[in-house]
Amino acid sequence: MATLLTAASAPAATPLTIATVNNGDMIVMQHLASAFEKSHPDITLRWVVLEENVLRQRVTTDIATGAGQFDVLTIGNYEVPIWAKRGWLEPMEGLPANYDADDLLKTVREGVSSDGRLYALPFYGESAMTYYRKDLFEKAGLTMPEKPTYDQIRGFADKLTDKSQGTYGICLRGKPGWGENMAYVTSLVDTFGGQWFDKGWKTAIDTPEWKKALGYYDEIMKADGPPGATSNGFNENLALFASGHCAMWIDSTVAAGLLYDPKQSQVADKVAFAQIPTGDFAGGPTWLWSWNLGIPTSSKQKEAAKTFVSWATDKAYVELVAKQNGWVAVPPGTRQSTYKNPDYQKAAPFAGFVLKAIDSSNPNGQTREPRPYTGAQFVAIPEFQGIGTQVGQTVAATLSGQQSVDQALSAAQAATQRTMKQAGYPK
Repeated sequence: MATLLTAASAPAATPLTIATVNNGDMIVMQHLASAFEKSHPDITLRWVVLEENVLRQRVTTDIATGAGQFDVLTIGNYEVPIWAKRGWLEPMEGLPANYDADDLLKTVREGVSSDGRLYALPFYGESAMTYYRKDLFEKAGLTMPEKPTYDQIRGFADKLTDKSQGTYGICLRGKPGWGENMAYVTSLVDTFGGQWFDKGWKTAIDTPEWKKALGYYDEIMKADGPPGATSNGFNENLALFASGHCAMWIDSTVAAGLLYDPKQSQVADKVAFAQIPTGDFAGGPTWLWSWNLGIPTSSKQKEAAKTFVSWATDKAYVELVAKQNGWVAVPPGTRQSTYKNPDYQKAAPFAGFVLKAIDSSNPNGQTREPRPYTGAQFVAIPEFQGIGTQVGQTVAATLSGQQSVDQALSAAQAATQRTMKQAGYPK
């Protein structure tokens, strides 16, 4: 009877509900979390794994309403400073002594800080790069320069497309969403000399610069991209490239570890890389993104959540992934110690390139004309989540043939102007 009473009185484990995206590195985190539960038997983990656009909608709604469905959120460096200023995120203070926050890469750490305080911990960080199939380039007698231009990319794509063999010269994000197709399109607009708003917050979408950028995107995707491109976001293009269907792909540096991993990629020994291409305007804002783990102030399990978040983003977790899946598969772009590790350097031929891209990234860089906002592949204002998603739908309509480029730009200009006026800009 005493044994039964003791068992019955044992405290229940604290449940944590974690909302995360269905990207490869996060799937690995979910699989390895059994090690966390084993070492923390007082905490149980519940996972909500969602497609990127759905995740953003769910966590934004939850945190804005204070619903408290989630204890840990997977969020980007777009949300963190905005939500921190609104008092929606717990500051990441009182971390374990061995966490070593000073080991975090400076640009990534700054992206998840507000007024000098950390409000989320980075799980992986990224800039952008050009991936290409060196075997297809060699077969076609082509040479990828270290710093390609978009004109060169178009010429390569035309020569490498072989639709009869299921090989497409270029794969780019086409799935609508502010963090899907518009992340790429915004960076394209930047390098063609355009921007979302002028220095007085006047909408600047229906402009020659946007027309040139969107016209380029529309033409190259229709000529050399895969069918059904409006269904292809980061994960879908990753699968296309890894299975041998893309000659080139311009996207996040985080894909390098997946494409060079023979366990996940059929072309691991055929991948090469170059810088993200440039257009008419060089030296503008450059892509910087991180997926981070944050704790909403609405969570009732804040201390347990902090224990998990620090576990999933510390140096020991990186070593756990390396032990289980190999060094090439560790989450990149967050810690100096990862890039100093000789085992990682040996396993990841892209390591130095990616570190340089992240270290030198400048999302606050100036566009050709002065602008009042920051961000390279997004606009760092709360309204952009809705604006970018709406414009993303309009841009996708050009790829599907529902609208011309001119029609899309006119519609996007009008819709964005309305939203900005309702939001009270200029402020």
